[in-house]
Amino acid sequence: MSVIKVQNIRKTFGKTHAVDDVSFNVEKGRIFGLLGPNGAGKTTTIRMINHILTPDVGNIYINDVEVGPVTQKMIGYMPEERGLYKKMKVEEQLMYLTQLKGMAAKDARKAIHHWLERFEAADWLKKEISELSKGMSQKIQFIATIAHNPDIYIFDEPFSGLDPINSELLKEVIIELKEMGKTILFSTHRMEQVEQMCDDICLFNNGKAVLEGKLREVKASFGQNTINLEFEGDGAFLDKLTDVRINNRSTNFAEIRVLNGQNMQDILKLAIEHAEIHKFERVEPSLNEIFISTVGEDNIKNQEVQ
Repeated sequence: MSVIKVQNIRKTFGKTHAVDDVSFNVEKGRIFGLLGPNGAGKTTTIRMINHILTPDVGNIYINDVEVGPVTQKMIGYMPEERGLYKKMKVEEQLMYLTQLKGMAAKDARKAIHHWLERFEAADWLKKEISELSKGMSQKIQFIATIAHNPDIYIFDEPFSGLDPINSELLKEVIIELKEMGKTILFSTHRMEQVEQMCDDICLFNNGKAVLEGKLREVKASFGQNTINLEFEGDGAFLDKLTDVRINNRSTNFAEIRVLNGQNMQDILKLAIEHAEIHKFERVEPSLNEIFISTVGEDNIKNQEVQ
């Protein structure tokens, strides 16, 4: 069942086509990732889903209801631009926002205390928002988004400003929400988060949806033409490889995309001649590699060995 239906939407600002004929569906109980670089059109699309902006062309439905004031009440929305009142105390802020969503004061207070405990933030209750760090404010904004317990959550760059520990905590909570049957859409430009969490994806570039589908199927469609190479020694031999593209290169690791029928055994032979090999693994490409392959000027996917 499609909870969110986006049908051929367009949005233009002056001469800029921010969103250009985009369509996708978000299915009930799944995590859907909008991914792509900054400025690709993700936030504009999310604002239209939330009825903050109106499409110039196209339609959007939430639970088969065309977006509008009614559908806004169905969603927990965390915008990219955080919107907390800096002079309000944390408890006052959360009580105000949850009751705006229709919660009774007793239920709101119970939910707020639960989530503050979950985020190890119970002692922040009487602090003003202005006293909190960016990461702490981010947690409060997240709690404000989920505390009223909607069935649909939309997070715009939810991990921005968080350290690795708190990013992991946020990821755990989002997965817990999915396990409770919630439907989640979030945007990010960090591909590794999508790989770890999402069931379905839509890849944006220059206002267009350039790739969309189930994550597993998308990755499988690109074949196992990537090598993860871990080694010890001089990595200069990597510069001698032809008909490859090297990504995520570091002192002792390289992700190598094989092109134009290059023989993987030849790559292994060259590596063995110049370094001690700890891992030589043929894998599906990372989402970062898929993005490069999809939007790159050289149209890499058409050149890959099958």
